[in-house]
Amino acid sequence: MNRALLVIDVQESFRRRELWQAVSAPDIAERTARLVEAARAAGDLVVWILHADPGTGSPFDPASGHVRLIEGLEPRDGEPVLTKTSRNAFTTTGLQQLLTSHGVREVVISGIQTEQCCETTARLAADLGYGVTFVTDATATFPIPHRDAPAGRPLAEVLADPATLPTDQIIARTEYALAGRFATIATLASFTG
Repeated sequence: MNRALLVIDVQESFRRRELWQAVSAPDIAERTARLVEAARAAGDLVVWILHADPGTGSPFDPASGHVRLIEGLEPRDGEPVLTKTSRNAFTTTGLQQLLTSHGVREVVISGIQTEQCCETTARLAADLGYGVTFVTDATATFPIPHRDAPAGRPLAEVLADPATLPTDQIIARTEYALAGRFATIATLASFTG
């Protein structure tokens, strides 16, 4: 086994935020399940990664009970589940050691958010010498308000603001930034047929 699928932050925490109404892929759990089944069929290691922000009182605080996979996703026996507290899946976990112990040299990236935890993990994986495949349509993201926009606005205002970066542009920018430098860009269909 020299390849691993990293399933990053496909967790209930995101569904507890108002912004979930604007997610780029409302069916991300189903897309993830398809990719996981393809990885298992290929004999790849599947690694589940969750994000936690302890002590924040947010949906990412483990005390909230939402730091868990979205319903319908279930690790099998022997599939590691790691919890991170950084944007990438390496810094605050033993992911690199885990991959090394399994002889993994290639990683496939999927999860939430496309341009944050997924892209950051892909970049770091490439820097660490892994071959990286980024399955863009097995990732999801949300519109990003302009940096100068007032914080705490209702979702409708964020979406109506012409300075808000829409999800299709976020996804395209991520692909442009990663392709040929940090990762090979792939589609879900290339893994599932």
